Amino acid sequence: MSEANNFSSGSLRRGLVIFLVLAAAVLLVWWFWPSADEQPQRPSGPRGMFGGPTPVRVAPAEQGRFEVYVKALGTVTPLNTVNVRSRVAGELMDIHFDEGQRVKAGDLLAVIDPRPYKIALQQAEGTLQQNRALLQNAEVDLKRYQGLYDDDSIAKQTLDTQRALVSQYQGTLAANQAAVNEARLNLQFTEIRAPIDGRVGLRQLDLGNLVAANDATPLVVITQTQPMAISFTLPEGELPPVLSRFRRGEELAVQAWDRGERMLFGEGVLESLDNQIDTTTGTLKLKARFDNEAELLIPNQFVNVRLRVETLQDATLIPSEALQFGSRGHFAYVVGEDNKVQLRILEVGPSNGEHTVILAGLAEGERVVLEGTDRLRDGAEVEVVDRHKLAEEAAENPVIETQGGHGRPAR
Repeated sequence: MSEANNFSSGSLRRGLVIFLVLAAAVLLVWWFWPSADEQPQRPSGPRGMFGGPTPVRVAPAEQGRFEVYVKALGTVTPLNTVNVRSRVAGELMDIHFDEGQRVKAGDLLAVIDPRPYKIALQQAEGTLQQNRALLQNAEVDLKRYQGLYDDDSIAKQTLDTQRALVSQYQGTLAANQAAVNEARLNLQFTEIRAPIDGRVGLRQLDLGNLVAANDATPLVVITQTQPMAISFTLPEGELPPVLSRFRRGEELAVQAWDRGERMLFGEGVLESLDNQIDTTTGTLKLKARFDNEAELLIPNQFVNVRLRVETLQDATLIPSEALQFGSRGHFAYVVGEDNKVQLRILEVGPSNGEHTVILAGLAEGERVVLEGTDRLRDGAEVEVVDRHKLAEEAAENPVIETQGGHGRPAR
């Protein structure tokens, strides 16, 4: 009897488990069954592929001022760089600058032990004083001998000998005076001063070092940072408009940008041209001058240079992304009043990457297609939309991501 009861209870449990599994399976099938909106049907889009108008984004052709630039890679070069060295030998006693500091011409930078040069100056001045006394005595004797010779009391040879002695002492005195000046100059050289305005670098010598005159190792390097120059080259094919305007005395503006051309370091003017083209590269070297007030330009820095060649007034401009290229050259799709596109062959001028100058084939105000050109043909019907409308349509139909990676509309 107990075995029959155990068998009945086990069968009941198995039946319950099977029922729960079937119920879960039915629930999963109902949840993942496609809704009416997801049933396979003939697609209507992207619009334009099956008879409807193609959605496109457009922009009008505009007239405005357009600056024509030529681009090059340039190197920042200072106008003046000085290796500061001592002109006398001795111990480095004092330093009066901080590394990286701006200095002006004449500022005291360092001091060499001046004591030996003070002593040398005193010795030279003593010798000068001694020979000056001898000269004064010889001049007195010369006047006396001149009077005696006039009275015919001495021979002319004695007078000539005294006159020669005076001349000798005068020459010695001049040499002594030069020695004094040299000693005084060497004493001044113990104070090392900045020869130019600029910014000092890292110092190469420390206090207590023995410095030799004109030592190979400079005390510090001073670089003039304001103004600053940038050297760059241009291919010979781009030179004629630059040369013609530069020879006429016009001021050509130059811009310096960082490597990514996102930050403008400064604006300057073209200052000079080289006198010959490099035969190995076919380029000409040019130099521009920058005030560098913010000191963003650093010597030996690589920058992107933009040289403004000319400014076009009332030029027809379109976004560069609207321009296409095919077997017949450059073209763009122009949207007419009837919302049909026309393939228009264009004569293209200079471009700055964002906008392109159209020389012929397009009038001001005509609309050109920016996005959606891959689904267009000449004469196709389009629907002009903007990015805001596309974003709104996407917001009205949110997509829920499932584990399988497929999206389904929210219920």
